[in-house]
Amino acid sequence: MKIATVAFYGCALGLLAMGLRELLLGFEENRCSMTYMFEYPEYRRVPLPRRVAQQYPGYGLYLYGEGLYAQETRGLKLSGAPVLFLPGNAGSYKQARSLGSVALRKAEDIDNKFHLNVFTVDFNEELVALYGGSLRRQTHFLHECIKAILRLYKNQVQPPQSVVVVGHSMGGIVARALFALPRFNPQLVSLILTQASPHHAPVLTLDAQLLDFYSTVRRRWCSGADDLLNVTVLSVGGGHRDYQVRSGLTALPCHSGDSNKLSLVATAVPRTWVSTDHLSIVWCKELVLATVRAFFDLIDPSTRQFTDDPVQRMDVLRHHFIRHPVRLLGVQEDTPITFSGSVEAWTEVNTLRLAYNSPKEPQVKYFLFALSSRRKAYSHFHCRSSNLEMTSWLYGCTQMDGSMCLQAVDLSWGTELLPAYKAVTVKLSDLSSISHLVIGASNLNGKQFSIECEWLSQEARTVSIPVPHVLSFGFTVSDVTLSSSGLFHTIELQHFHQVYQALRITIVGQCKAAKGFLHYSQVLVRTSFPKVLGQVLRFCGSTLPVYTTVALLLALEKQLQALIRTGRPLEISEAMGGALLPIKVEIPVYLLHLLLRQSWFQVGWMTLWLPAVDGLPLSSLDDGDLEPVEWPTSAQDWTRLLSLVLCVLGAAVAFWGSALFQLSLRLLSLLLAPLHRQDHAVISASSAVPCVSRDSGALHPRIQLLLIPSLGLLGWNTCGALALTASFLLYLYRVLRLQMSKRTLKNILNLTPPQQSRGKENGSGDAVGQSHSEECNGTPMLSESALQEVTDDLQLHLIPLLTSTVLLINCNTLILRRSKLLILTSKFLLPLCISMVTFSMLHLYRVTYFLFVPLALLALACHL
Repeated sequence: MKIATVAFYGCALGLLAMGLRELLLGFEENRCSMTYMFEYPEYRRVPLPRRVAQQYPGYGLYLYGEGLYAQETRGLKLSGAPVLFLPGNAGSYKQARSLGSVALRKAEDIDNKFHLNVFTVDFNEELVALYGGSLRRQTHFLHECIKAILRLYKNQVQPPQSVVVVGHSMGGIVARALFALPRFNPQLVSLILTQASPHHAPVLTLDAQLLDFYSTVRRRWCSGADDLLNVTVLSVGGGHRDYQVRSGLTALPCHSGDSNKLSLVATAVPRTWVSTDHLSIVWCKELVLATVRAFFDLIDPSTRQFTDDPVQRMDVLRHHFIRHPVRLLGVQEDTPITFSGSVEAWTEVNTLRLAYNSPKEPQVKYFLFALSSRRKAYSHFHCRSSNLEMTSWLYGCTQMDGSMCLQAVDLSWGTELLPAYKAVTVKLSDLSSISHLVIGASNLNGKQFSIECEWLSQEARTVSIPVPHVLSFGFTVSDVTLSSSGLFHTIELQHFHQVYQALRITIVGQCKAAKGFLHYSQVLVRTSFPKVLGQVLRFCGSTLPVYTTVALLLALEKQLQALIRTGRPLEISEAMGGALLPIKVEIPVYLLHLLLRQSWFQVGWMTLWLPAVDGLPLSSLDDGDLEPVEWPTSAQDWTRLLSLVLCVLGAAVAFWGSALFQLSLRLLSLLLAPLHRQDHAVISASSAVPCVSRDSGALHPRIQLLLIPSLGLLGWNTCGALALTASFLLYLYRVLRLQMSKRTLKNILNLTPPQQSRGKENGSGDAVGQSHSEECNGTPMLSESALQEVTDDLQLHLIPLLTSTVLLINCNTLILRRSKLLILTSKFLLPLCISMVTFSMLHLYRVTYFLFVPLALLALACHL
């Protein structure tokens, strides 16, 4: 193995490790608070009709309860508002305990004026994100569960007409898939809240059924159906910590004009402000509290059920999940506000900025800002406060009396709740009927707080800065100095629009003593190369299996070409080391993209019924069934450079994976060697010369003919997993026997007299072509050529072992180099790799189809 090859792949592996570290660990610690149960949780099974129970024996429906509430609902006589929780991929129905427990405590706080009944579905922890065949079953079972839940309330005076659904991960996809069922009534579900659900596209497209399921759901929701316009859907992504489902995938693929669909990230939710990983989004206390508060505000006090008004639903969701004005939810009051108090409580501010810290003693305090002298020079008025408990604190005065305001309107509805402050910014052009602004700074309870306000011109406070190039590796720095000591600045980052870009921004505050103290801040922007790698893997890491497979096929091509030229395959390390030739694959793919920009080539492409070409998954999954085919454009040329990086990383995975695999085979063969010592070699009684069989572990042709249909039937009934495992184990046994034979032959040759082994070699003529000229009991005489043949067979089988098949178990170099299909197979591998890169980036399941072709050709070459 060449040192340069090892060094190159070592550097590539280091880059991959750096990117994986940023992807899996390059974020802040989990700042979510844990939700706790104050009483022992109970899950009461809800009986379903016999037909449903027999049709879905592995599924179940449960009602969550604790303590006294669990005892009261033992007979399933319910009076609350129904909420149904759906677990995700491999999720447990018991994950509903966080939502159910917080809802119980909230109901106790309001003396059980109304409460929630939290149901949860047991989907048997199925891996629906990896296999789409179970998604339709889960959707049909969910329909039955909703009907069963509503039947529990049929004796109520005002029974609920719909169920609120909360879906985690793939559970949110199943919830939206309900509306694609032909017999589903859309009125049964009025609100869907999803947590870290990949609505835009599946994370991994491992089978065609998963894509068909997504296509059906998207077609139903994006067709502009009138019966879905009143269905409210809120999608919450986990943020940067969720590396399993990135936030871009949680965006709802709906028309922008649909006002009842919202998509956001947990870090933007008021009073939450934390990023969650894929599991903690279920139990994160800050987010669960926001969800429960919204649910209780959605209940109509007259019916004690969820409101049917879609406008009210959106108002409540925006209040709790988008912009919290630090006020109780209700109808905004337009009635004028009057002030009372002495003149001493009023202070007029004539400076451009106010900084006020309240005293410990309770007092009534108001600050007055005149608008007349500020309208031309400034465009906005900005205030922020910390620890100020007053919900109304900014007013617009409409009637003045000397130095105090008598009547005003409340402007506090524009307040935005931030992690450290609550802030409000008003636009002066919208305040034409107002003469003064009033800040209420009274601390009647004696609690201290601070208030800062300023006049500002938005244009003067906005600066632009070009970001460094992604290949600057952090050595180039873009900086801008903010000489103003203002509270509010806007910094625009130019040329920052690609998903692989990642920046490290440093803000340095300084103070100069020149004619008083001058405060200014310096903003430094540099590229973070490790985080760039993390972004590449976050968006395009799913394509690494494609490039790894391409590297394996190119290594197989080199082995077959060496077999044609010299009669012996290359060692797997040498074959893998020379397999990285991105130009052989990427240039033809790029040329194909250039041709697809030509209209005449597009017509020919569509005439041949060829599928749309795949690109890197940098945004969404373009489904040809839903949208017109988007042909490659010149704006996508830069993705070919990114493809080269991914190609190198995939080749590194193949190179070091094969090395690790070889090491594992040697260790495993050492452990199993004592079980097969008796048949590694035999001794001829006439010549006392060791002999060896190169067919160790091979199958009899009759056994092969029996195994192939048996494994085929097994794969048909078990989704192929068990059949592939059995085939792999059979193939592994064959290669282990070759590995053990190779080691035994080496040991015996070291003990054989040199003249004897050399004599056998000299008498055999050509060591490659005539190694079977002398045999004992049908077995070739032991010699250096026999050892070489076993070594060749071992090297030949290592790559197909990674994707094993029974037909290749009996293959060896002697049979393969005499095959008429060997040259055709070697020539076919490169076009196959090009096709794989062209059509499998967004459809990973196609890799198995492409991989079947060379394995089938190899199997035929072993028999023809």
